Amino acid sequence: MSTAPAWVEFFVAALLVVAGLLSVVAALGLVRLRSFFQRMHPPALASTCATWAVAVASTVFFSELDGDLRLQAWLIPMLLSITSPVTAVLLARTALFRARQHGDEVPEPLPGDAP
Repeated sequence: MSTAPAWVEFFVAALLVVAGLLSVVAALGLVRLRSFFQRMHPPALASTCATWAVAVASTVFFSELDGDLRLQAWLIPMLLSITSPVTAVLLARTALFRARQHGDEVPEPLPGDAP
């Protein structure tokens, strides 16, 4: 079994530690922020950055180990980058609709939006 050089292992380990710290920041954001609207962006951003760090670590490690460029790990962050904004918009619109139904103080709908 072949092993990767030490510099690759240190680089991959550093990226995985960064990904873990970003995941902890995302979890703390969910716990500390009070409203749904405050919770939407920071945890999503931190967890997405953590996913990118893991993808870079995986690409570097397996590319060095096999001697070829291995890009299979990039499928996950690409799909995440496409689906996360769509999900966030749908959740935000739903939360705004429900908040308006309950009479909470939220911004008024834009002209032309359905009530």
